[in-house]
Amino acid sequence: QLVESGGGLVQAGGSLRLSCVASGRTFTSYAMGWFRQAPGKEREFVAVISWRPGSTTYADSVKGRFTISRDIAKNTLYLQMNSLKPEDTAVYYCAASRHNYSIRPAQYDYWGQGTQVTVSS
Repeated sequence: QLVESGGGLVQAGGSLRLSCVASGRTFTSYAMGWFRQAPGKEREFVAVISWRPGSTTYADSVKGRFTISRDIAKNTLYLQMNSLKPEDTAVYYCAASRHNYSIRPAQYDYWGQGTQVTVSS
């Protein structure tokens, strides 16, 4: 089970840190990703981190503003979001992939329920 938290309402230029706590199984060897979905749009890739230390990939739209990280000991995934823009408004989901380091949602095996992020202009 994956449970996200940390979403909320923030003004443009502000910051939020999302957390995703894993329970029920160990996701140590899984790639973990963040995705988002805005109303009327498809779910899109935001960032992914490998189970091996050091490998991360970001969507161009968030590169330089967002940072993905994980605390293996706490079984927790994070997304630090800085310089937020109104177009970042969406429901943010964390996901785990057992076999794939991927930007494609279909490659992920487990999903959280999502947390709403709203950025006002």
